[in-house]
Amino acid sequence: MRYVFASLLFLTSTLFAQESHIVVEAYSGKVLSASGATTKRSVASLTKIATAIVAVDWATATETDLGTTALTIPESANLLGQASAIGLKVGDTMTLRDALYASLLRSDNYAALAIANHVGSNILSRRGLTGDPVQAFVGEMNQLAKFVLAKNTRFTNPHGLDLEPKPGYSTAADIARFSIHAMRRNPITFITRQPSREVKINGVGKTITNTNELVGETGILGIKTGTTQNAGPCLSTCMDRDPLVRTKPDGNKGVTPRRLIVVLLNSPDRFNRSRKLLRDGWAYYNSWLAAGAVVKNPKYELLATPPPVK
Repeated sequence: MRYVFASLLFLTSTLFAQESHIVVEAYSGKVLSASGATTKRSVASLTKIATAIVAVDWATATETDLGTTALTIPESANLLGQASAIGLKVGDTMTLRDALYASLLRSDNYAALAIANHVGSNILSRRGLTGDPVQAFVGEMNQLAKFVLAKNTRFTNPHGLDLEPKPGYSTAADIARFSIHAMRRNPITFITRQPSREVKINGVGKTITNTNELVGETGILGIKTGTTQNAGPCLSTCMDRDPLVRTKPDGNKGVTPRRLIVVLLNSPDRFNRSRKLLRDGWAYYNSWLAAGAVVKNPKYELLATPPPVK
């Protein structure tokens, strides 16, 4: 399905015919541009956005301290078929917070697996169950997908590699839903906007840098890069602008927060492409607001997401 608007001021170039993308304003849900947004495809390490949400929500629910909880890289990391992005090895230890940094900033698959193994073990223990802790964690990721209305998503692992006979999949629209949901969490927004960070592996400090080239530019809060052979280059971006303050007819002030989410799947020039989509998206969104923010067909003009949990 394609979102089509008669008043849309910018269209996808045929140069990006194989690309899926969506641009949405997070607070209103207004879809500003989209192409192939509901096409199911591999999303590589954008999977780790959901991994981070489940881990942070678990930590909040169990009153677990991200900075003191220690994780160990499990033996199953040897089955990933590639080295760790930050040099992790089986048996290495780090805090849950540092594992989130490694997973979200450097897209480290060992760290993502360690998060899933630790949190999944705790979930099974609390429920009095036995089984594969990573799969228990992935089960929570798929429950999350249902909650955020990501109906075209199925996760098979916490890192996004296409290892299973039937790999997981998602869509640009669904990744936007996860992204909106993730950026409502202070620990995640704090992590994803960092250009670099020192993490400790076995107690020894190591500086890692963010793979997202947009981080550090005005208003950019992250979120996540991803690349595999099947998925191609992928990127989910969050950008804030200062709220608009307007005088209402009754004389009171009205404040409208503004946040854009851009999701690109299989986009060879993902960073420059995102910059352009952000520029065009802001222009279209602000003109839509100025015209009264009219929504004629919510099903096609708005991205359905659950409201923030209070």
